[in-house]
Amino acid sequence: MTDSYDRLADYLDDLPAGYPRTESGVELKILRKLFSPIEADLALHLTLLNEKAQVVAFRARLPLEQVSSMLENMAHKGLVSVQYSDGNPSAYSISQFVVGFWEDQVNRLDRELVELFEQYAPQYFKHGPWTSVPQLRTIPVNETIPVTSAVMAYERAEQIIRANTLFAVRNCVCRQEHRLLDNNCGKPLETCLSFGNAAANTAKSGKGRLISQQEALTILHTAERQALVLQPANSQNPAFLCACCGCCCGVLRNIKHHAKPADLVASAYTALHDADLCIDCGVCLERCQMEALTEQQGTISFNADRCIGCGLCVSECPTGAMTLVRKSASEQPKIPLNTLHTYVKMGWQSKKMTPGSLVKLALKSSVDRVLTLRHK
Repeated sequence: MTDSYDRLADYLDDLPAGYPRTESGVELKILRKLFSPIEADLALHLTLLNEKAQVVAFRARLPLEQVSSMLENMAHKGLVSVQYSDGNPSAYSISQFVVGFWEDQVNRLDRELVELFEQYAPQYFKHGPWTSVPQLRTIPVNETIPVTSAVMAYERAEQIIRANTLFAVRNCVCRQEHRLLDNNCGKPLETCLSFGNAAANTAKSGKGRLISQQEALTILHTAERQALVLQPANSQNPAFLCACCGCCCGVLRNIKHHAKPADLVASAYTALHDADLCIDCGVCLERCQMEALTEQQGTISFNADRCIGCGLCVSECPTGAMTLVRKSASEQPKIPLNTLHTYVKMGWQSKKMTPGSLVKLALKSSVDRVLTLRHK
């Protein structure tokens, strides 16, 4: 007989981002650390669609007052996703592991939880859908995008920020995690930006603070100076934008182990190295987070298979030996319209979602909403 945590682990694994089981059972230890048994049971009644607490209460066969209180508390703990309306929680949905309730443990981490994550992460990224449909994508720093390139607005970090009106910043959970493990890389901590409803969620839950558009732009420029890779959500209207280092970021650390990280990222660009212009100064070595640039006997060499198109090597190259070029049309990543579209693509790729299952989910949600109204 399975318990609440087994059922929740299986449910999370059926979602697009997955939650693969392990022989050690470390994935269950993480859930037990974060969820109470009753919270784990309630999470089973949430879907990827935003639904009011009344609908969740009807589905769970629990009193509305109890469910509303639990969902609000779970949202505060970063265990479920919440949508706000006029400053108040209005709808809830299931939160996946990554990107999801792991990142929402920012400012709540302890060493035990971090060590459990470090034990589980290699298994998670190895068996998850990241290699086919990443949840994040890589965009270059603005200064390095070639002026001759036809650039989409969602490929420019500054335009992403200028297209929004509500902003929040929170600490980087990855660098926070590594500081708990006594591995402080020295990069700034408060760098993770969110927009719109995600920004409201960040501020309301106490995970971060609201900021102005100008402060968001300043954080963007600081990230470039600090050689941080810009990784927004893999959608044309991203809810967040991370500034990541290759030593702490869970995603970058895991793809770095592959021989060809370039194949594992959604990036429209790649770098080129002109050996004739290169003076072998080594500035690029310190800025590249994927070890695409190496030095042997005083000479810099470049491995395009390791380049993720972030542009960090280009922005500080004193001779123009490093440039950024747009990939060919056949190599261009197809960027989903929004987060739900990303999940759908991930689900289809991993065969966890089909058109039929999506219709069934939408119908179930609609029926439950109607029945909730009828039972008022």
